[in-house]
Amino acid sequence: MTLHIGFPTALIYYSHFPFWQGYFNRLGVEIVTSPPTTRTILDDGAREAVADACIPIKLYHGHVLTLKDKVDALFIPRMVRINRRATFCPKFLGLPDMVRATLTGLPPIIDLQVDAGRGLLGLWPTCRGLAELLGFSLGTAWPAYREGNKHQRAYEELLRKGYLPLQAMARLRGEAVEAPSRQPGALNLAVLGYPYQVYDDYISLDIIGKLQKMRANIMTMEMLPPRRLFQLSSRLPKRLFWHFSNLVIGATYHYLQQGDIDGIIHVTAFGCGPDAMVDKLMELDVRGISQGKVAYMSLSIDEQTGDAGVTTRLEAFVDMLHQRRENR
Repeated sequence: MTLHIGFPTALIYYSHFPFWQGYFNRLGVEIVTSPPTTRTILDDGAREAVADACIPIKLYHGHVLTLKDKVDALFIPRMVRINRRATFCPKFLGLPDMVRATLTGLPPIIDLQVDAGRGLLGLWPTCRGLAELLGFSLGTAWPAYREGNKHQRAYEELLRKGYLPLQAMARLRGEAVEAPSRQPGALNLAVLGYPYQVYDDYISLDIIGKLQKMRANIMTMEMLPPRRLFQLSSRLPKRLFWHFSNLVIGATYHYLQQGDIDGIIHVTAFGCGPDAMVDKLMELDVRGISQGKVAYMSLSIDEQTGDAGVTTRLEAFVDMLHQRRENR
């Protein structure tokens, strides 16, 4: 009988799901993902999560609720590090405990620790422990681990070519997805932020889609190698402690150096402490490094954010940039 394991389409889904999909599929385990975010999923999560949690955590609870009666177990790893450079923020470290303490009637939670900063074999120790937990031999686990790495590399190569995460995942499934291309003469905008905020079209109010309809070329941090982003983030007097924060700062420096960026938009979650610090650093760096040549806008999102307000701000930002071009 095939084992069904639930994987919520939130938080690490947009950055690491291809690895785990390849790994579990090679083991013969079926991964069940939650549906795209809806108002119901967000409301259910917001009702169950602690009141002062940020919107990604509230949303994650909602996605867990959609899976709990459909799977044999939930995969909620305790993310610590995937390299030796930075640590995931506290919501990742305590995520399994938060879910257990908040939601009832859940199937077993697989919460093995992911800490690739302790050795040279990346996620292999976690994959080995996971295989043993599920009753698979080490001889079966190693090929599954290699398959996961293969899927992740293919996924990241598509991201470097300009595909957005959901488009890249569709390509890996064999679906026909139009290759990304830049529109000549269009505005060049970098949309930066934590992937679980930027790429969830519901909570981000499809910011990228809106900008593309306004004829803007979109650049993101996923289009750049993480190693390069961590190198650039070291320009700070002291590197930030959190994993995604360093990537966002590194991407900011990269696009400011590139010279053909018209504006940078930071998608941030209301109530997120690391986000608040990153947002201020980005604002100061954009102002100081570009000397006013690159515009900056911060968009804060939560469960109350309205579509009309975000659309109006984006339209005003784009109009301002077009006017700036004309004046030059």
